[in-house]
Amino acid sequence: MARVLIVDDEAGIRSSIAGILGDEGFETTTCEDGEAALRSLAQDGLPELLLLDIAMPGRDGVEILADVRGRWPDLPVVMMSGHGTVETAVRTTRLGAFDFIEKPLSIDKLLLTIEHALERSRLECENARLRAHNVQAREIIGDSQSILRLKQQIDTVAPSDGRVLITGENGTGKELVARQIHLRSKFADGPFVEMNCAAIPEDLIESELFGHEKGAFTGAVARKRGRFEIADGGTIFLDEVADMSLMTQAKVLRMLQEQKFERVGGTETIQVGVRVIAATNRNLEEEIAAGRYREDLYYRLNVLPFRVPSLRERSEDIPVLARAFIAEFCAAAGVQCKKLTPEAERRLMQQTWPGNVRELRNLMERLVIMLPGETIGASDLPTPSRAVPTPGNVGLESGTLGEARRNFEREFLIARLRANDWNISRSAESVGIARESLSRKIKSLKIEVDRG
Repeated sequence: MARVLIVDDEAGIRSSIAGILGDEGFETTTCEDGEAALRSLAQDGLPELLLLDIAMPGRDGVEILADVRGRWPDLPVVMMSGHGTVETAVRTTRLGAFDFIEKPLSIDKLLLTIEHALERSRLECENARLRAHNVQAREIIGDSQSILRLKQQIDTVAPSDGRVLITGENGTGKELVARQIHLRSKFADGPFVEMNCAAIPEDLIESELFGHEKGAFTGAVARKRGRFEIADGGTIFLDEVADMSLMTQAKVLRMLQEQKFERVGGTETIQVGVRVIAATNRNLEEEIAAGRYREDLYYRLNVLPFRVPSLRERSEDIPVLARAFIAEFCAAAGVQCKKLTPEAERRLMQQTWPGNVRELRNLMERLVIMLPGETIGASDLPTPSRAVPTPGNVGLESGTLGEARRNFEREFLIARLRANDWNISRSAESVGIARESLSRKIKSLKIEVDRG
């Protein structure tokens, strides 16, 4: 049941409104002036809505409204007045009132206004809750000193409008940092638009960034909005900015300077308000020295620099990251959560992790899927002498492509054999080869079969 605080210096009006709202199921309390209302709010707790008269003895309702908004900014306030003017209505709504209604009050309008105010308040609370959940769901995991410093930097920088440049190795979580900055900023209600500059062909990147008009080039069969236009009111995340050509860099620089642009093939000037976060795994100062990157664009982007540490620099975070990924993948698969043995955790901390957090996550997903038991032991992990064997990085320390293939094939077959309790026939069927062929591979790859 929603509670409404009614503030009016006329006892008859207070009583009348309280009776009407009581008949509609509201709980009401009343105050005869603004000072009494402020005391009630401070001592008795906040109602769901405040009905506040403007013309009262002592401090008027506009002054009280300003005080309320300063102390309880989320409390919805509806103003009332028997001498209302457009100027007063505009002034109070600018101060944060939800609405302004004139006396004598229309019962229907009063109830409708209260209903709308409470609904908006409920939606704002729900949005805040979902935003907080979103922030938590994308939380940066870890308690190492480098990660704690990174989190503190995000909290400091997020509320500002400044452009951010995030550097760090592949797989360290640069996009996660960008999303955290967005979700904690005043742009959080706007879109978060990503663009991987390395993934877009050079002849299409300008169209992707700024959009194009119909007929601007072959294949432009309709008008298209670019990423900057879509991100208006929110954040655009430009990943791998070192991979933009010098021509594209010049156009991005102009947009950052003027906050406006034209679509490809168009003449209409489009102005946007967007926060720019960029990221790269390269050293842009070296790229500038080599003539591959514009120095003026670098300084435009590098207003607030961030560096995301590699997993090697925060090895103490590896066990907690691994446990979090295991819990996530087990929940998605609907299986009981697997546990890492202490020895397995120590082994994980000994890895070099060239793929960083992304590599660790991929390994945990593979282990959850392929291991039948509830425990992940040290023997289930790749040896710490080389990187985690996946098709993208297996055998990176090997001298030849053939050795890399052999390393991957061996680890792949061991994982399949474990998943099938070392049953040769079932394992052969699961990998799609004959039993005899698998037996020959086991022998040639020197795989020791666990006979249980």
